[in-house]
Amino acid sequence: MHDDHRLVEARLERALRQRLRPALHGATVPLDIEVWHAPGEPVPVSDALGADYKPAALGESWGPPWGTSWFRLTGRVPQEWDRQRVEAVVDLGFGGGPGFSAEGLAYTPDGEPIKGLNPDNIYVPLAGLASGGASGSDQAYAKGGAAFQVYVEAAANPTVIGWPDFSPTNLGDKETAGTEPMYEIRRADLAVFHADVWNLLLDIDVLNELRAELPADLPRRSEILRALERALDALDYDDIPGSAAAARAQLAGVLAKPAYASAHQISAVGHAHIDSAWLWPLRETVRKVARTVSNVTTLAADHDDFRFAFSQAQQHAWMKDHHPQVWSRLKAAVESGHVIPIGGMWVESDTNMPGGEAMARQFVHGKRFFLDEYGIETEVVWLPDSFGYSAGLPQLVKLSGHKWFLTQKISWNQTNKFPHHTFWWEGIDGTRVFTHFPPADTYNGQLTGRELAHAQRNYQDKGSGTWSLLPFGHGDGGGGPTREMLGRAERLADLESSPKVTVEHPARFFEKAHEEYANAPVWVGELYLELHRATYTSQAKTKQGNRRSEHLLREAELWSAAAAVAGRLEYPYADLDRIWKAVLLNQFHDILPGSSIRWVHREAEETYARLAVELEAIIARAQQALAGEGSADVVFNAAPHDRDGVPAMGASVRGRSHAPDVTVNDEGPGIVLDNGLVRVTVDERGLLRSVYEIESQREALAPGAAGNLLQLHVDTPNLWDAWDVDPFYRNKVVDLVDADSVEVESATPEEAVVAVTRSFGSSRVVQRIRVRAGACQVDVDNEIDWHEKEKFLKASFPLDVRAEQSASETQFGHLFRATHTNTSWETAKFEICAHRWIHVGEPGYGHAIVNDSTYGHDVTRDVRPDGGTTTTVRLSLLRAPRIPDPVTDQGMHRLSYALVPGAGIAEAVEEGYRINLPSRTVAGSDGVAPLVTVDNPAVVVEAVKLADDQSGDVVVRLYEAHGGRAAARLTTSFGIDSAQETDLLERPLAERDLADGGVEVALRPFQILTLRLARAS
Repeated sequence: MHDDHRLVEARLERALRQRLRPALHGATVPLDIEVWHAPGEPVPVSDALGADYKPAALGESWGPPWGTSWFRLTGRVPQEWDRQRVEAVVDLGFGGGPGFSAEGLAYTPDGEPIKGLNPDNIYVPLAGLASGGASGSDQAYAKGGAAFQVYVEAAANPTVIGWPDFSPTNLGDKETAGTEPMYEIRRADLAVFHADVWNLLLDIDVLNELRAELPADLPRRSEILRALERALDALDYDDIPGSAAAARAQLAGVLAKPAYASAHQISAVGHAHIDSAWLWPLRETVRKVARTVSNVTTLAADHDDFRFAFSQAQQHAWMKDHHPQVWSRLKAAVESGHVIPIGGMWVESDTNMPGGEAMARQFVHGKRFFLDEYGIETEVVWLPDSFGYSAGLPQLVKLSGHKWFLTQKISWNQTNKFPHHTFWWEGIDGTRVFTHFPPADTYNGQLTGRELAHAQRNYQDKGSGTWSLLPFGHGDGGGGPTREMLGRAERLADLESSPKVTVEHPARFFEKAHEEYANAPVWVGELYLELHRATYTSQAKTKQGNRRSEHLLREAELWSAAAAVAGRLEYPYADLDRIWKAVLLNQFHDILPGSSIRWVHREAEETYARLAVELEAIIARAQQALAGEGSADVVFNAAPHDRDGVPAMGASVRGRSHAPDVTVNDEGPGIVLDNGLVRVTVDERGLLRSVYEIESQREALAPGAAGNLLQLHVDTPNLWDAWDVDPFYRNKVVDLVDADSVEVESATPEEAVVAVTRSFGSSRVVQRIRVRAGACQVDVDNEIDWHEKEKFLKASFPLDVRAEQSASETQFGHLFRATHTNTSWETAKFEICAHRWIHVGEPGYGHAIVNDSTYGHDVTRDVRPDGGTTTTVRLSLLRAPRIPDPVTDQGMHRLSYALVPGAGIAEAVEEGYRINLPSRTVAGSDGVAPLVTVDNPAVVVEAVKLADDQSGDVVVRLYEAHGGRAAARLTTSFGIDSAQETDLLERPLAERDLADGGVEVALRPFQILTLRLARAS
């Protein structure tokens, strides 16, 4: 046979474009169009229903950026359409892809939501909208002469990122976006829907996509091509609807052939990844969720086998709070099993930067919401799109009662392909969780032939595993599955040469995958994303707000619990619950990482400022109640280790310091600050020329090198400006060594401060280099007035140690990363995340750098001509990307860090807490005994609070922080009747014995332990 496949392919492509797709809807009648442009922010549907509408017409412009227009569409079903399938087709000229830009939500005249509209989903079902019409299905038969009316709330969201050129724009904030309309009305009709044409289109799409993925020499490929050719021959182009069934008959045979016995098996799960904020503000996400849930519940009414995984408890809560009718439908769909609450977290958060307790509370608040509202115990942690996954996460997954973990993002790796799709993930403490990466490499699947073939080819665990999972549905901005996707799923259930597709609950996938592949390989440590590394630094104020909020919440809970146990104040349960949820929301993986539009980050900064005021007030009330009346200075220490004579998590009346005085010698060369523990020399350029630890008689800085050196890089990544820093940024660097002034700002026996002022580009920095009595460290407080564009600011400390690895704090512990670049895996980690501290050292000696709000770091090493090794630690302070926020980080910043010479891991842990939990002084008369005391500094108390069930029990969360086994005794300042070990949700796991009123604990490295202490009556 002659090869004519290109001829047939071209014939099919034109037939689809010009004949078949236009024939999906037959006869049409125009709808009358009226519009009301809502002033300002979105309004309740009740306001819109009573608004003053004006006539509008096709081609009319609407939609200033971030505006809302309500359309009222009215018509009547022609008599001759009686008993035909009819739907409205509404195209308001939406820009962008589904969920990304302008979208609408259709309502009945009574204000009931129907379904969302987006560029890929423009129909509105007739059911319930045409008076006298049929009901119950979006394919309901029409009644001739029936009146029709629908309202559409249309959101004019702009396309902020111009794909693929990534050009800066001011559209990301309503304050700068302008007022010119962006869209125009394209279509508003009642139309006859031809079901046979729709089914024929799906038959052709599924077969043609499958054919395109098959090898040219496989008979199945040619068999499908000839069937498609026969189907085209069977079509009457003058009557496509009338001949569609005959064309389908030509395809029935190739569609009926079953899959190979060894075909890859795919569990398809409906999904709509909805970023809780990104290229749109939080208020718009509330509407995105309403549109998506309306879509999903409409589909569920017609597809009993449909299953939709809906993560992020916050988004469920928004429906409860803002869309009661959508909430009612959602609850019914959950009860019927069509919608599956999943994930068990308040939001799909970033996991690199949230602190340990905050990460725990993501699971606490998320899982508890699903338990309280639906009675469902979630089992799958669902995080498809976060930018890497911390090594502390597996233990938190298990302690929150979850079994399995899913993500897809690691497939975005820039350098190394991850070696597994199904595996055991082992965290820093040894906890393992069964984990899956969908090999289709998408969380926005469409169930296309290309996706399925890629999943089958790409699956890394062939020969041992046969199952993979594929989330399908429009996502990022929501929208979810469509009827076409479900039609594809039906055809792909058992089709020769294709993977088998089953739409089912994600837990069923994990059960089957675990059963067949229980001995899956193990991956130890973090799941580092080799991309989006700049998210550790972008939007510094958002990150600082998060860090500060986490520590304020620790203090608020600790001191409020102490005051409540003492009987002096009521515990502020409701306020703390609300504040925690606000902080957790802003840990979403496009807010905390700094990758959202200006509107989002402006609101986040405002939220953090408001929460800080509330938390400071809660702390002040509790501390004043504890300190009592009086004029003595009562010093409170919220840190988990003693400080300056004040007990950990307690308070003392200030006593006289016994530390040696700080001395200053400014007679040159340089300025020397000395407190008997460390001697610091600041040179004429304002740089650290020496940090000498007196006890060990060792210099911290490498010979000839300067510490606290600010370095400025050109920062122009190839793509994803706010997200990425590419390794070539290191090719250009300017050392900021010129100083406007270097002077002793203050000198007292308690501390000495050298102020250094520098100007560079359009920016200015004032650094206060500080040495305090009794502290073996040098502190650096920074005020940076930052006005650079596409620059990256680092602070460099070249240290005289031969460090084979660095240690970085993560949730409830730390992890080690190599300082060398032996392999591509180490090379790819040229930018890393650390929490409050990073440590480098050689056997027996090392240094720590602690910080109060910085996450991004890099660590490099070099061998000097003298044979010594310099290990350089740099903190990533500020960036200035222009996309998606053109004014990222512009303005004033205040941040601090400190070099702690001669520090081990233990000192790094302690100083990391101390720089983030400064002591507070309150006028009063009484010291405060700590509620709990632990006698081993390796066992760190992370949280002290009252139980969430308001029983009055005291809950203590602690962990082993040094990386070794640790035994300790926990005692209390109040009587206890019993002690229980609990999960993160404070549910009992085991009874703990009491001995002399205390609890003995023995922890493995980095183990987390939550104790619930029942107070003696």
